[in-house]
This record gives sequence, structure tokens and C-alpha cells, in this order.
Amino acid sequence: MLFGERPIVSRDGATVHRYRYADMLRRAKQLAGALGDLGVRPGDRVATLAWNDRQHLEAYFAVPAMGAVLHTLNVRLHARDLAYVIEHANDRVIILDRRLLPQFEQLPIPTCVQHVIVIGDGDLPDQAIAYEELLASADPDRFDYLDGDERSAAAMCYTSGTTGRPKGIIYSHRAIALQALSLLTADSIGLGQRDVVLAVVPMFHINGWCLPYAAALAGASLVLPGASLDPRSLVELVASERVTVSAGVPTVWLGVLDALAGGSLAGDISSLRALVIGGSAAPKSLVRRFQERYGVCVLQAWGMTETTSIATLCRLPPDLDEAAEDVQYDVRAKQGTPAPYLEVRARSPVGLVPWDGETLGELEVRGPTVASQYYNEPVASDRVTDDGWFRTGDVVTIDARGYVEICDRSKDLIRSGGEWISSVALENALMGHPAVAEAAVVAITHPKWGERPLAVVVLKAGRQVSAEDLRRHLAPDFAKWWLPDGFEFVDQIPRTSTGKFLKSALRERFRGAHADTRETL
Repeated sequence: MLFGERPIVSRDGATVHRYRYADMLRRAKQLAGALGDLGVRPGDRVATLAWNDRQHLEAYFAVPAMGAVLHTLNVRLHARDLAYVIEHANDRVIILDRRLLPQFEQLPIPTCVQHVIVIGDGDLPDQAIAYEELLASADPDRFDYLDGDERSAAAMCYTSGTTGRPKGIIYSHRAIALQALSLLTADSIGLGQRDVVLAVVPMFHINGWCLPYAAALAGASLVLPGASLDPRSLVELVASERVTVSAGVPTVWLGVLDALAGGSLAGDISSLRALVIGGSAAPKSLVRRFQERYGVCVLQAWGMTETTSIATLCRLPPDLDEAAEDVQYDVRAKQGTPAPYLEVRARSPVGLVPWDGETLGELEVRGPTVASQYYNEPVASDRVTDDGWFRTGDVVTIDARGYVEICDRSKDLIRSGGEWISSVALENALMGHPAVAEAAVVAITHPKWGERPLAVVVLKAGRQVSAEDLRRHLAPDFAKWWLPDGFEFVDQIPRTSTGKFLKSALRERFRGAHADTRETL
């Protein structure tokens, strides 16, 4: 009624489809009615295996609105894990992007799946249903919104399963509504009607960080890039649609920066007012380069599957508006202050740590968008404290203003000679070197010190740098005993299904390497 004329742009390769929120809503009502005709009832799971496109958006609204539960499947999961989460969630229907059909056909489809609906033209697998034909069979005017409990399930996602089986999280209508509303607040992303949102973060990754719902709530235009997440495609969309806000993991935007700076890509990104970066810590150099070269403000954010996406976001406090640039960038490189209604604290082995910006502790969070348990887990989780706080596994400092800075995952901290070394701090500093494209730091065993840091580095195309050059680059900012004992230069760093560095693979690959590391630290 308010924003029906606002545009939605959906890209599929070279094809760009344009329609309006009113059109999307009408088709979502058709989808809901058609799913009902297939026997989907409130509480049933409807899975999607799809990229960021308009049909996926239609399912985002249709499934929860009819009282069913939207289960977004991670397209980057191994086939074994995909089959597991489909069965574990008891998905009755799968809405499938045709581009992912080869991947889907490798799955042992669990017996719980009763219908497969395929988006896109072409031949159908046996007993599959064509998406457009299904919609054409339903009358949108027959759809009635379900007057349900706001605490009932609306959607679910699974963790990426890097430390075991993926775990499911249920999101209530209330949690999603609060999360979307918080993204409209001024000191969060501040979404409004004049914004054009490019949803780069995959819609299967924590509900696309709730951006599709927040954009609709604000009346912002929405741009969906499909499967084309390369720098050229993204810059073309930013320029052609005059995008004002986007969000994604650091590696996506590092690629855009390098392509722009290297001269291999030209494009006008001046319309961007904010890039929200999360998933892993963005190097300070990325924040600075976007600001100083292109006038684009990078907003660091932190969140996880268990927090319904963004839980902290970094805005510069007003008392630092006139501070020196280096001071400002030091703050902007942090993950920021908690979202509305969310509380944070950090705990060390000896108790809660002070908010001094120096003392390390595991981050704990509490609030109405934080999960209290995992779906259908037979054993109670040890991730929730006795007084109801969720233990995130992230090691942080919190300063006097309440700004959280992620120092590491607890499993990735390096314990050297009884002292902690932050792999994240070293990685961010290494990625500030002009020759370095990416860097991951992992622990390797040491006979005297227990563990020592090893840096695994990917160089930019055509650039050369030595291990000693990188050690000298780090030396001014870190104690001598923090400096990596070894450097390995590789073509690429393995990643998890959500784009984070897969450090377990690096630790395994370089296990026993550099056994003759230096004794003098």
C-alpha cells in the first residue's frame, strides 16, 4: 500500500528483470496459494536452493506469510551436508534454481521431500514442477494472511558446520521483524525510501543479513545480483542502478578494490554511501582505501547465525568527529556497538573482563534476536550460560564506549609461551601491505613455545615480496614474539561455505612445517 511502486531489479547473467514490490507481492501470494494446494500447512518446512534473485525473494515473503517455515539452503555446502540438513529439518518442499540442478542431482534426496519446484526454463527432472506453471495455477486474491503468533517459526538457517555437523537455528516472526527494524535506525545502516540496496550477501546466509526484509520495510529499492558476484558485475550494477547501500564479506569488496585500483575495471561507484562488511574482520586498509579513494563509508558489522544476523555495527562516535584520521580509522576497524535491545559482555577464565579495550575474553550476547537453543538437538547446548547469555566463541575486547573488537575465534587464537597472539590482528596488518591480496595466520606446533604463528599469503597479480619484507612490514606494530616464524605463499586460501578462511585446512596442510623455527623471540 505504501511502497508498491518501488522497483526491484533482478539480474540473471546478462538478463536484467525489473518489476515492483506490488508485482512481487502478487506473485508471492500466488506462490503461497499454490504451496497450500500442494498440501503445505503452517509449520511445514519449505526449503530454497537458489541464488539472490526475484523468485527467491518471492519465497522469502510467501512461505512465512502462510505460516510455513522458510529454510534457506547453503548452496556451497558439501552434498553430504546438504542432504543432512534437508533431512534434519524435515523439508517437505524444495524450491530449486535451475542453475543449481547439477548440484542437486548429486544429492541423495531424503524421503521427507514430497515436491521439487524448479525455477527457470528447460526440461524438468522426473516429477518436478515448473515454478511459473505452479504460480499460474493459483489466484492471488484467494490468499489470506495468517493471523499467527509472532513468536512462531518463520524461517530457519543452518550453521556452516566447520567444527561438526551443521546446526539449525529457528527464527521467529518477532526476531526477524526486530532485526529488520534495527537496520532502519540512524546509527545502524539507516535504510530509508531513498536507498537502493544491492544484496550481495547470499540470501541463504542468515537470511541475507535480513536486508531483503529491511529494504521492504523501509520502502528501499532492491537490487539482486543473482550468481554474478565478480567485481565487474557488481560495479556495473552499482553504477547502472545508482546503488546507495550494499553488504557482503570482505573478500568480495577486496576484489572490487583491487580491480578498480589495478585499472582492469572502470566504473562509477560514487552513489554508494555505505558498505556493510561482516562475516570476518575487514582490514583497516580496506576501510581506509574505500573512504579516501572513493568516498565510500565502510561499516564494520558482526553477527552470526545464532543472532539473526547483524548484532553489532560500527559508527564513529560524535566526540571523535574532529579527531586525527588514524584515531578514527582505529575505531572504524572495530566491529562496533550492539544493536538495539542486544547486550554484550566478555568472559575470561577468571570471570567477566573489564571494558578497557585491552583485556581479552569470549564474547557473550543476550537479546530478543539471539537463539536460546539449536533445532532438534538431542543434547542441551553448552553454548548458553546459566543466566541466559549465548557464548559466541569469538575472543574480543570491549572498550569504555562499548565498542567490540573481534580479536579471534577461540579455536584460532595462538598460544605461544603462555601468551595469546591474535591471528586476526596479524592478518589485517598483512593485508595492508600493497603486494598482499589475502593472508591467513594459523598456529603451528613448536617444541619450546607450544605454538607459533605461520602466515599463509596470496600475492596480488604481478607483485613480488619476500618473507623478510613482510616481517619488516609487521615489526613496527607488533611485539617481536608476535611476528610469524614462517611465511607460505600460495595461489589461494581455502574457504568455508560462507566465504571465511578455512583455517583447519591450513593447519592440516602445514602441520609439522617450519620445525626449525627461530629460538630467539
